[in-house]
Amino acid sequence: MNNLLLLEDDISLIDGLQYSLNKNGFYVDVVRTVKDAKERLSEIEKYDLLILDVTLPDGTGFDICERVRKQDNMIPIIFLTASDEEVNIIRGLDCGGDDYVTKPFKLGELCSRIRALLRRAGIPKKETENILKCGDIEIDLVGSRVLLNNQTLELTGAEYRLLCLLVRNSNRVITRDVILNELWDNTSDFVDSNTLSVYVRRLREKVEIDPSCPQHLITVRGFGYQWKEVDI
Repeated sequence: MNNLLLLEDDISLIDGLQYSLNKNGFYVDVVRTVKDAKERLSEIEKYDLLILDVTLPDGTGFDICERVRKQDNMIPIIFLTASDEEVNIIRGLDCGGDDYVTKPFKLGELCSRIRALLRRAGIPKKETENILKCGDIEIDLVGSRVLLNNQTLELTGAEYRLLCLLVRNSNRVITRDVILNELWDNTSDFVDSNTLSVYVRRLREKVEIDPSCPQHLITVRGFGYQWKEVDI
């Protein structure tokens, strides 16, 4: 069982979360204040992932995330937020969070996010096999070839780089600025915000069953884009 640390002060939510996460194969330690969470950081190596509520009686989950990242610890971190306000999303991701879930949320969605982050954390940084896999998509990094449900996709160079960036960071929100810097990347392609929107639209036409209702390439309004892992 993976060990999780949950920072949450809502007792009614704690009981349900702990029970459901246990049933889904996770062991959960619970702390209800920022002070108690800081004390657990001395033994953070025992945990595989942190779930941090944003608003606590004596501080915020951001405080814990920032302290963890200052220690150069890259343990996956998910924020629980009571609102989907852009400012909370941006602050959580900027301070080092890997993902966020907005209350009220479905337990299945949270478990899916947890499993996705744990899988990514377990993959060596060096892609020794030169194959990038994520659900129903497979990218041959040597041959620059992409398969979706075992069907080859015909992509332009910019579309390929965009897809690689999103899949490498699957289930994480990538800002438009980060994407623009990655796509420009000393190539001959000039990519501005409008051009990026065109690339996203064209990529959706190639990877989505219904581009108007995307399952893979999701827009996070006011922030950027997110690649959702879709199982085969």
